Amino acid sequence: MTLTHQPGAPRWVDLGTTDIAGAVAFYSALFGWEHQDLGPEAGGYGFFTKDGKMAAGIGPATDAARGTSWAVYFGTEDSAATAGRIEASGGKVIVPPDAVMDQGTLAVFTDPAGAFFSTWQAGTHDGVGIMREPGALSWVELYTPDPAGAKEFYGAVFAMSHEDRDLGGEVYTTLSVAGQPIGGVFDPPGSAGMPPHWMPYFGVADADASADRAIELGAVQLMRGDYPDGRLAILTDPQGGQFGILTW
Repeated sequence: MTLTHQPGAPRWVDLGTTDIAGAVAFYSALFGWEHQDLGPEAGGYGFFTKDGKMAAGIGPATDAARGTSWAVYFGTEDSAATAGRIEASGGKVIVPPDAVMDQGTLAVFTDPAGAFFSTWQAGTHDGVGIMREPGALSWVELYTPDPAGAKEFYGAVFAMSHEDRDLGGEVYTTLSVAGQPIGGVFDPPGSAGMPPHWMPYFGVADADASADRAIELGAVQLMRGDYPDGRLAILTDPQGGQFGILTW
């Protein structure tokens, strides 16, 4: 079954890492991914697949200040028009829309609070081929000190709708595209000084078992607990890249 990617929804994620071999070993062992190296002409970039379907990308870290980090790409059918809306809404263009051979067009931005995100206009590479299954992208989350500004910005740029939920005195905002929940916005307690950022969550069959396995493989656990729809954990990989796992 081929996924249908709605414009404005997460379409791709990739990892920029300081140690490709180490990251390949870690994520392959944790999620059962297989790695495909695209060769020197791709600048060290490659793909992770799960059951033969595209799951994520991986390449060398390109920003020394950020180090190892995951990037979230939102789909667009017109990169130039989306870049224009981003600038008009207070975001910044970091890498203007740029064709990647015949694969598609990427661009990199920051939102008004400074969180990095990317866009992808598909060519021959459509994006992830598996979602909301074990080992697949299942959710994205924005940590920001300005949830109100984020709701306005991403609504204007990607037509995301939002719904606030009270989690025992803390407000969590669910973002949806075309009626489908795709991610959340949160200002975590005690997060003063934490840079705003987007983070991917990958599905697992058992959050506790997968978190324990990640720690065995060299990850550091930042939190683990229940949420209204299941159980989750947030970790950093051995190179420092932050990601989440969850069950539905």
